[in-house]
Amino acid sequence: MSRIYLDHNATTPLRPEAREAMIAAMDLCGNPSSVHAEGRAAKALIERARAQVAAAFGADGADIVFTSGSTEGAALALAGRGLHGSAVEHDAVRSWITEDLIADASGRIDVVDPEASTLQLANSETGIVQTLPAGLAVTDATQAFGKLPVAFNWLGAQMALISAHKLGGPKGVGAVVMKRGTDLAAQIKGGGQEMGRRSGTENVIGIAGFGAAAEAAARDLANGVWEQVKEFRNILEMALEAGSKSTIFIGKEQDRLPNTLCFATPGWKGETQVMQMDLAGFAVSAGSACSSGKVRASAVLTAMGFDEVTAASAIRVSLGPSTTEENVLRFAEAWLEKEKKHRARAA
Repeated sequence: MSRIYLDHNATTPLRPEAREAMIAAMDLCGNPSSVHAEGRAAKALIERARAQVAAAFGADGADIVFTSGSTEGAALALAGRGLHGSAVEHDAVRSWITEDLIADASGRIDVVDPEASTLQLANSETGIVQTLPAGLAVTDATQAFGKLPVAFNWLGAQMALISAHKLGGPKGVGAVVMKRGTDLAAQIKGGGQEMGRRSGTENVIGIAGFGAAAEAAARDLANGVWEQVKEFRNILEMALEAGSKSTIFIGKEQDRLPNTLCFATPGWKGETQVMQMDLAGFAVSAGSACSSGKVRASAVLTAMGFDEVTAASAIRVSLGPSTTEENVLRFAEAWLEKEKKHRARAA
């Protein structure tokens, strides 16, 4: 029986549109900083992708600086600023902030000083969506972009972090989106590419894939694809809830990403569940892909007030446009079988 991929918040399959755009970009030999015809062709491809990303993210009139991904974007937007933030942020953001904003039991964050703070738009582990305050300095929109009908121009943030591989683009490319005129100090200096904010020859192939993927993701969103994904997520949640009375469903009453289901069975380690489900033919995770390889309780769930045993017993299932109802029902059946055996051993 074929494997079922349910870890779309970690990374997504490459969209056909992105693959085609990248293959076409491979035929361009010019450096986008060169003034000859070959260089201008490469530059035009980058600018086309910039326009595609801007249109998909509702960022017309904003500056878009291409990076190697949201981790580099976080360094570019946050380094040296000492912004306020919380422990529910991704580790890439937590590395640069003062963690003095507190999450309540629902995972919500109250921002006191928006202009000196950062707040994620959606959490990668729980899927919980935040309401951003006006004037927010930076938001990590990596998980929300392509899944939620959001537009940078009405989010109210000065800057946003986004990444290609979370919406069907290639790994290794992302962007910082900022209101025009926003001051941003370059962290990588050199030839002055990307409006002097991020030097180094641009990743033309990756950027082309990013643009094509963003355009396709916006089309999916407009066509209601994520409403269907949400329906399948809810079917899965109901099936698991009906079969396991000891399992806690995180953020169930909150506004969540349409594809994300996070749940914990206290005493059954998340890493163990991930390995058992992997052997059963399912790819899921025990949290953010950047930290799930570490055996530790989820910092996100701990920040929400869950005890360490529960926080270490959570897994995340994240669906994508290719996920089917059969996929989630097969997962529910397999997981409930494993959960029953766990309860029998623990009795």
